[in-house]
Amino acid sequence: MTMINSNLLKTPCYDLHLEAGGKMVPFAGYEMPVQYALGVKKEHLHTRAQAGLFDVSHMGQLKLIGKNAAAALETLVPVDIIDLPQGKQRYALFTNEQGGLLDDLMVSNFGDHLFVVVNAACKAQDIAHLKTNLPEDIEIELLEDRALLALQGPKAAEVLKRLLPESADMIFMDSRVVNFEGAECIIGRAGYTGEDGFEISIPAERAEHITRLLLAEKEVEWVGLGARDSLRLESGLCLYGHDIDQTTTPVEASLLWAISKVRRTGGEREGGFPGAEIILEQIATKEVTRKRIGMLGLGKAPVREGAELFNSDGDMIGVVTSGTAGPSKGYPIAMGYVETKYAVLDTEIFAEVRGKKLPMLIQKMPFVTQRYHRG
Repeated sequence: MTMINSNLLKTPCYDLHLEAGGKMVPFAGYEMPVQYALGVKKEHLHTRAQAGLFDVSHMGQLKLIGKNAAAALETLVPVDIIDLPQGKQRYALFTNEQGGLLDDLMVSNFGDHLFVVVNAACKAQDIAHLKTNLPEDIEIELLEDRALLALQGPKAAEVLKRLLPESADMIFMDSRVVNFEGAECIIGRAGYTGEDGFEISIPAERAEHITRLLLAEKEVEWVGLGARDSLRLESGLCLYGHDIDQTTTPVEASLLWAISKVRRTGGEREGGFPGAEIILEQIATKEVTRKRIGMLGLGKAPVREGAELFNSDGDMIGVVTSGTAGPSKGYPIAMGYVETKYAVLDTEIFAEVRGKKLPMLIQKMPFVTQRYHRG
């Protein structure tokens, strides 16, 4: 067991991680499990084959309450929140006046309120941003006494159906409030691995009981932060603070799909979010100086975040923002930014690792097939 700074916060599942032999590390102000006895690679492959259970209780959970909550939130994101159907969730982006990204988040519509999940490292900043920019008639309720679990993998639906039969008819991006073992839980069919799965928000006092029920199912293993990172990278999903940040626009980050059509193609709801002029201009002209790309390594050595990228003439053209050995693929994969003219599929570029230039091929993301259950 690792000795860690006692000022760090603990999730409601902390004792269960220790019981399972979790290797705890500081992460976003919490003590979090980076891996368990299985190890990162086996946890990763287990999630792809069966079902991995992730503790993501460090994320920020909140409610926005008020009849104009959707319209108010829409002034801060380039996403259609007003027409988000009840019982559905949507991926959104907080933008700044320069068109950069303050955070990415998930928003669910429950009729009388919006349920919002934000990144752990951005939690305080996001809450301050909402308090500063939302009108006074919108109540912001922080849900600080809840755990958040993610059950991910091809067997996730089968497992959850045994314990919670009403989850069976949910499809990708459905959100629902359910009674799970006597606890009022918020459940969404989504996740961060590219696999089918669910995220389950549980009252803290019931978290251990429900977590033990899930772990008792033969297909389920705990999975730590290490495999969570390699799984999301294989699936081409950005990690805030690494692949996207306040200096990155959605267009540079190849996140055009996350900007709702109604917010970018004319009509009264076009724009109206921070940085809209810059972002809409980039969409219209397609003129950006860099683009986010996927890369696969042509050798065996993994290429990590921060490695500089070069063209065949030895000119520096970009940087790696995430990299892994690619457990499902059997070869190194990475994500990063290059000058726009190099962002062409099958272009060979070179990553510098310990003074050596390793060949990489620009490839389409995701690197693995996403298996969301769309019904």
